[in-house]
Amino acid sequence: MMHTTNHITIKFICVIASGILLIFSFLASISTGQTAITFSETLEALFHYDAVNTEHVIVHTSRLTRAVIAMVIGSSLALAGALMQALTKNPLAAPDILGINAGAIFFIVFSVTFFSLDSLVHFMWIAFIGAGLAGVSVYSLGAIGNNSLSSIKIVLAGSAISALFISFTQGLLVIDEQRLQSVLFWLAGSVAGREMDMLLPILPFLCAGWMTALLLGGSVNILLSGEDVAKGLGQKVWLIKILIGIVVVLLAGGSVAIGGAIGFIGLIVPHIARGLIGPDHRWLLPLSAILGASLLLLSDVVARIVIMPQEVPIGVMTAMIGTPFFIYIARKGLK
Repeated sequence: MMHTTNHITIKFICVIASGILLIFSFLASISTGQTAITFSETLEALFHYDAVNTEHVIVHTSRLTRAVIAMVIGSSLALAGALMQALTKNPLAAPDILGINAGAIFFIVFSVTFFSLDSLVHFMWIAFIGAGLAGVSVYSLGAIGNNSLSSIKIVLAGSAISALFISFTQGLLVIDEQRLQSVLFWLAGSVAGREMDMLLPILPFLCAGWMTALLLGGSVNILLSGEDVAKGLGQKVWLIKILIGIVVVLLAGGSVAIGGAIGFIGLIVPHIARGLIGPDHRWLLPLSAILGASLLLLSDVVARIVIMPQEVPIGVMTAMIGTPFFIYIARKGLK
């Protein structure tokens, strides 16, 4: 009993510490930029807004929205990655690694090229469709053969599907170069220049994904014990897998619709959370959401200051952080 209590206390402390890190990251994101703003002034702008104060106006017109969107995308991608790793039992599973993001981006570029769509609502549904088709394609391709859904087959299937969609996307951009500028918005991956109006239509779907993901924590734990065990305990394995797939599509597709190709958050964060509190998804999923938001906020801060006054696309920053981590996990070997 004492041992269990200690474990719960450690997990609780990790969640609280991660929450403090998130608050710091949020304030750092709002404070950092070409116009430096102190933390105290940032808090003043948030809670006692003065319309004639230039720093307060900067906070409310650009940086606050940017920080909120980074939090939303970071949490969504981290949750999607944690669920994908649980579903496939693959440490390299993530929306970008297994082609989910590439599928969503291809469908957006396709719609811009051939149908001249420019509505965020349209992009949202198109991103969801692309993410869903990519996920189904990877799952189906990985299940072919005797050793269905083995880790190595899932990685190979994801790499193939991702390469296919990326090549299709590049081909479309070559065919219609005039459209290139309009889709750089998604290809580079960024949270700069986004308005709250872009987030609001997608937010209900993301909220539904977050809540469902957190409610699935206990069921995911049972599923990881083995399908036979899960069925013996009365779990509807097929329903859990379908719900996980829907949540991943909602979170990954919605993130791409807002921020574009922001990779590696879904790969890195679940491993960090698992290292801190273990494999219990009742704790792992909320901690992943908090850490995902913090990591993307801090990546955006670094992206703003590394070559100031210019900015590095946040997708480039996350790739620089995530690539060595990906190589490290791959070298440990897939079981």
